Amino acid sequence: MLYSNIPGIDKPVSRLVQGTMWIDAKALDTAFAVFDAFYAAGGNCLDTAHLYGDGDNERAVGQWINERGLRDEIVILGKGAHQSEDRKRVTPYDIQSDLHDSLARFKVDSIDLYVLHKDDPEEPVGPIVETLHAAKEAGQIDAYGGSSWSAERLREANEYAAAHGLTPFVVSSPQFSLAIQKEPPWPDCISVSGPAGEAARAWCRENGVTLFVWSSLAGGFFSGRFRRDNLDTFTDSYDQLAVKVYCEEGNFQRHDRVQELAADKGVTVPHIALAYVYNQPEGIHALSGARTTDEVHVNVEACEIELSEEEITYLELKG
Repeated sequence: MLYSNIPGIDKPVSRLVQGTMWIDAKALDTAFAVFDAFYAAGGNCLDTAHLYGDGDNERAVGQWINERGLRDEIVILGKGAHQSEDRKRVTPYDIQSDLHDSLARFKVDSIDLYVLHKDDPEEPVGPIVETLHAAKEAGQIDAYGGSSWSAERLREANEYAAAHGLTPFVVSSPQFSLAIQKEPPWPDCISVSGPAGEAARAWCRENGVTLFVWSSLAGGFFSGRFRRDNLDTFTDSYDQLAVKVYCEEGNFQRHDRVQELAADKGVTVPHIALAYVYNQPEGIHALSGARTTDEVHVNVEACEIELSEEEITYLELKG
């Protein structure tokens, strides 16, 4: 397992992050088996959000942590302030409200890493930074960041923090994978994949902002189920979303090269696709929603695969 240190968090954080959006509150045994396998393999960071499962996902994560007695070992990555159907919610009031809800659902006193689920560029950054800093000072969170925040907004927030003696954002959580999105899967999502994302990735690397990227396997595109000749056969909504967002010729060519390299190394396509993320110079943390213990093991094995610069260039269709 790979780890990194995040300012404000007093324990190493696994670079493989177990997602929880898929949890079924009526089948917690399945979720807990996945969490157990993840922890046994050295993983210690669980990603969840106020939005997921109408709160049931956070309750499930808290139940597992507390039943296993692992609060000191596990890094909780919580997210809040996602927009509702009616309005955007990146405001001091909504941040505080969601944070208090999440603490109660987890049944913990503090959240290790708190990430704003979305941004609202029309909101000034000052009150947002002040609210998060106050929560840190109150012992409710240890570190914070933003999901789908642009590099420009992150820079603005951290310049405000520096000018006012406040804690800066230390984490950014955009989408990143070898496959490049044709369009965002949901409104106001930001991707830093491909050449278009190079400047944002470089800014984070140069300014001490760690990337925790979501959809690192491109929404299942690298599962092997999606082919050029079967894209009209999918009925599941998440599969249809993957077709809409990722299924285009450039990505199929990347998939072909992943498949070729996987065969050469005696591993699977998901191994190589995830290893690509881990082998980036930014020291990326990859959020992956493994739903079975077998998928956990594949994700863990991918951490150990080293790719050369030539192999990365080849996968990116640059050579």
